[in-house]
Amino acid sequence: MVILNKIYTRTGDDGTTALGSGERRAKYDLRVASYGTVDEANACIGMARVHTASSDPEIDAMLARIQNDLFDLGADLATPDTGEDLGYEPLRIVASQVARVEADIDSLTRKLQPLRSFILPGGAPAAAALHLARTIARRAERLIVELSRRPEEKVNPEAVKYMNRVSDLLFVAARAVNDNGKADVLWVPGKNR
Repeated sequence: MVILNKIYTRTGDDGTTALGSGERRAKYDLRVASYGTVDEANACIGMARVHTASSDPEIDAMLARIQNDLFDLGADLATPDTGEDLGYEPLRIVASQVARVEADIDSLTRKLQPLRSFILPGGAPAAAALHLARTIARRAERLIVELSRRPEEKVNPEAVKYMNRVSDLLFVAARAVNDNGKADVLWVPGKNR
């Protein structure tokens, strides 16, 4: 259980923040940037849900699950596996969470018009918001992958897979809310030459 009695602690005034292990890192540290960008993607998904809450309950439920999972992912990234006993079992992304997102992607994809061109981010307000969330999720994914490639850092492989699937789901969901792809804005190469 998380209890937040006081929002400011002043402990970060020196430019550091505490990981779940208690270790302090600079606020610009790649691990902190990784879970911070996951949080940014989560907030953007919340903005997209302003549009999907009443218009598409199925997609809204998917996004609600993802928002909760992204907090799990943040906790996973904020608590590196050091091999030391933390006195508690750290929260980790698991394969079933990845599989659930894959099932949601498959469910939405079955209804979509086939893609015949790249699409421009836009269309319905919900689609535009989902495309923005997707780009932030991709940035989070790039940071997590970079972190995972550092020899001194350990990253749960399921965390990398999960973030990759979230980006994919946001793309498919954006197409779904664009009348299942019929209202997608297509890229026309060289159109304005």
